[in-house]
Amino acid sequence: MIDDKVAQRNVVVLVLAQMFLGAQMPILIIVGGLAGAFLADNKALATLPISLMMLTTMLMAGPISLFMGRYGRRTGFFLGIAAGAMGGMLGTLAIFEREFILLLVAAVFSGIYQSCQAYYRFAAADTASDDFRPRAISWVLAGGLGAALLGPELSARFHDWFPLAPFAGAYLAIAALNIIFAPLMLFLNIPRPKPEAATAVKLPLFDILRRPPVTIAILCGMVSYALMVLVMTATPLAMQGCGFSTETASDVVRWHVVAMFAPSFFTGDLIKRFGVRPVIFSGLLLLGLCGVIALLDVALLNFYVALILLGLGWNFGFIGATTLLASVIKPEERARIQGFNDFCVFGLVAFASFSSGGLLNWQGWDAVQLAMPPFLLAAMLGLWWLRKHPAAH
Repeated sequence: MIDDKVAQRNVVVLVLAQMFLGAQMPILIIVGGLAGAFLADNKALATLPISLMMLTTMLMAGPISLFMGRYGRRTGFFLGIAAGAMGGMLGTLAIFEREFILLLVAAVFSGIYQSCQAYYRFAAADTASDDFRPRAISWVLAGGLGAALLGPELSARFHDWFPLAPFAGAYLAIAALNIIFAPLMLFLNIPRPKPEAATAVKLPLFDILRRPPVTIAILCGMVSYALMVLVMTATPLAMQGCGFSTETASDVVRWHVVAMFAPSFFTGDLIKRFGVRPVIFSGLLLLGLCGVIALLDVALLNFYVALILLGLGWNFGFIGATTLLASVIKPEERARIQGFNDFCVFGLVAFASFSSGGLLNWQGWDAVQLAMPPFLLAAMLGLWWLRKHPAAH
């Protein structure tokens, strides 16, 4: 029987990292599109910094997973922190120099950080027993609640810190977060993979992906995350277009991120009680309901309710998909499958974030919502297939 004391200590470290280091991601979501609109000549490219960040996250997912598989989680997380600090500093410089291209370079470094941070949830599972694993994953993601409160607050306080360089202060805050809280990772205790594991016989990737629970877990994770980003990325720009202030948009995003992470305190228990598939399905339904509320009106209340539902849907869908994937792969498959999973997840996320700006610029807020149903239906059909074929597990 596995002793979860080490896993519990690791969870504490990862929760704190998610809270403080993770606060940079809400800041980037809030100011990324606005800074892009400030610097780009073509306003349809306003969300390109966020899209490029997500694209980099996708492209780096596999290499970083393999890097961690060889050198350990802690080394990989330090790499991400260094990249996050560089992204913040380059973003600050880009605003001062009025250089859109430099802002895109900053987004690349932020994407490397995001790719590393995405493995916090898998790191929580590495040393956990089967019984503790859903809670470990859920609690680490719950650390995002602190990020939800801290990130938008920092954005609101520092985005106009430099009167002649709007948003530069927010990017400087991102650099400071990485520098100040980097020492947290010194307390992480996850053993490096054993050298002999590299010589073990490896099942071809395609053969692993032929197992339906693996493929469907990846699909549900892709859809849950990408649709959340599709709507969230467009929200600050849509609200600005409706006459709301940056501070109001920051508050809406704050409550959205609270809804993303606050349920994590009990999502693991819901999975243990009701099963992983019903929790994922509930998340997909909430994402659909978000679209319905958003289509009804562009009043401030609708923005709040829709974005809260969006956060709840992401929480149930993404934590459920992560738990399902972690439970159906073997230890020797982790590095490759987790890397492939995040490559797929953030690939669709990058497409969604870039499409978000285009849809908003082309047909407005309604078009963003109407893009959701086909993807939700595909994920729901996958879950239905698993229910009808329980032997596939």
